[in-house]
Amino acid sequence: MVSADTLDISFPEVDYLALAPLLIVFGAACVGILLEAFLPRTRRYSAQLVLSVVGLVAALVTIVMNVGEDRPAFAMSDGSRVDAIVIDGPGLFLMGAIVAMGVIAVLLIAERRVSAGGAFVAHAAVAADSKADAAQARHPGATEVFPLTMFAIGGMMLFCVAGDLLTMFIALEAFSLPLYLLCGLARRRRLLSQEAAMKYFLLGAFASAFFIYGVALLYGYAGSVQLVDINAAIAASGNSQVLLLSGLAMLAVGLLFKAAAVPFHVWTPDVYTGAPTPVTALMAACTKVAAIGGLLRVFNVAFGNSGNPGGPSLAWDWRPILIAIAIATMVIGAILAVTQTDIKRLLAYSSIANAGYLLVGVIALGQALGATLFYLVAYGFTVLAAFAVVTLVRDSQGEATHLSRWAGLAKRSPRFAVIFTLLMLAFAGIPLTSGFAAKFAVFSSALEAGQTSLVIVGVLSSVILAFPYLKVVVLLWLSQPVEDAPAVSMPGFMTGTAVTVGVVFTVLLGLAPQVLLNIVDGAGQFLAK
Repeated sequence: MVSADTLDISFPEVDYLALAPLLIVFGAACVGILLEAFLPRTRRYSAQLVLSVVGLVAALVTIVMNVGEDRPAFAMSDGSRVDAIVIDGPGLFLMGAIVAMGVIAVLLIAERRVSAGGAFVAHAAVAADSKADAAQARHPGATEVFPLTMFAIGGMMLFCVAGDLLTMFIALEAFSLPLYLLCGLARRRRLLSQEAAMKYFLLGAFASAFFIYGVALLYGYAGSVQLVDINAAIAASGNSQVLLLSGLAMLAVGLLFKAAAVPFHVWTPDVYTGAPTPVTALMAACTKVAAIGGLLRVFNVAFGNSGNPGGPSLAWDWRPILIAIAIATMVIGAILAVTQTDIKRLLAYSSIANAGYLLVGVIALGQALGATLFYLVAYGFTVLAAFAVVTLVRDSQGEATHLSRWAGLAKRSPRFAVIFTLLMLAFAGIPLTSGFAAKFAVFSSALEAGQTSLVIVGVLSSVILAFPYLKVVVLLWLSQPVEDAPAVSMPGFMTGTAVTVGVVFTVLLGLAPQVLLNIVDGAGQFLAK
């Protein structure tokens, strides 16, 4: 029997400043759970809101404090690598984008002025459409949504800076499980909300199973789950690539599912439609950043050979498959968006098409990294503002999302129509908007990387996708209002802030994109050595 004194156990040195953004967000989520347990119900809402916003702002401050130093968060005394969490320029930028957009999403989640009690159900366990369900509509929504949201945001942040596949899987589950719950908590249309949550959970569970099985196969090939070690094994190993390619394929299924890429997109329209609109906004903006950030890190560090550009690369094996997926995502997302009659489903298919444009940046690897990061921020703030506006169009049944009800709304609320028109033009990629600057940056970088065919398909799909956006604009301004037209509610402070911030970013990134482009270019590459 070996005594504990004879064991030579070495513990890694912990860089607490590098971990501070994650510790703050997860810590705020844990404190939020304690507030739910110990505070009176009447005081929970204000306490949870303040805790969430302050926690996210504090996390953003610590992210800025880490700028300029690329290093792993853990280091062994003998100099060996511990890449569980890696702090580098792109990772910090992605975390900062998630936190900044997370603040806006939290404000939308907290809004209770537009709809009495807020967008969330008071008691989630009550059977849908029962008498008790009807009765609970008179009570304020559950405040458990705040710690759930903080756990989701923390998981997304961890996903972007995970340097090994096991940490990435833990992060994937950390932000997926809260989202499954949040999707089923809509106050209105309860059955549709619960159906959306169930679909998202079941399909997400299958995607997670593919991901973890891919991790096992890659470990069998490389003997490690660290991305840099997998890359080194590809460069040095003469072993059969069956395990490698099979593991990569299964890993990609989990990543592409979260990015809503074809053919792993089928959950997106139903979940976007059935989930509470503030949660839909959170998924459309922050989850997109996390998913694409994970794809960028995995393919740049492990499978793109950014750590040793002169050595052998696996890109020739995976790039044709990913090109086919990107083309299918851009084309199918754009074509199906044309046929939609519900604004939330339209934005869902728009999200799918935009995933295709972002995959163009992933395929171009390091040459399009900065442009892809720019695209994520530009799209994220615009889509947050769009869903914030959607929450304002209401009738006696709640949000009126069918486009036929939106006819002629410009005559009743021209200010609303101007704002939503600007957002639709940005989605369509009209010049002087953030959408145009983002697409131009990604497509230009892809051309420099030699991906001409992808750029041609991207431009053509953008032309197709512009039609449903412009159709909404025509519907708002040139159609006659319906008799029972919904009203456009006066936004509360929180929704108004979300709309204002989204519109400001949409305009500024369209008129002066070079400021943010310089920032993302200065972020450098992923830490791969």
